[in-house]
Amino acid sequence: MRHQLQRINGKLTLVPPKTDRSQRTLVMPAVIVERLKEHEKRQVADNLWAGTRWRETGLIFANRSGGPIQARRVIEQFHQALEQAGIRRIRFHDLRHSCATLLLVQGVSPRVVMDVLGHSEIALTMNAYSHVVPELQRDAAERMQASLDR
Repeated sequence: MRHQLQRINGKLTLVPPKTDRSQRTLVMPAVIVERLKEHEKRQVADNLWAGTRWRETGLIFANRSGGPIQARRVIEQFHQALEQAGIRRIRFHDLRHSCATLLLVQGVSPRVVMDVLGHSEIALTMNAYSHVVPELQRDAAERMQASLDR
């Protein structure tokens, strides 16, 4: 993550992330990497279709002519996908919270979750996801019990 898209004076502009900690390399599951490769192939097709209208911006997710996608459109498509899948409507940002919660519940170190989220301090991560802590404490107690039973 080297840039973020931000609206400045009404124009979408690539800017550095908010903090130095936000600049990071994301390690992704193989299934996500595979989907991104499929997406890249579709984007090459979009480039050919657009011809001279294509603007090379280096964006991973671009509109049909290579420019930035409007956030409103991304959110509309997200809500359509939820509806088609029969999943209740949530905010797009809730995906970030879901990711962090799932990682913590699966026993991923809070430090690793902090890095994934780009938080600058572990306290920020743990305060934001304190609702997960009781589940983690139960899991820790069960693991300790299993160790003691041996």
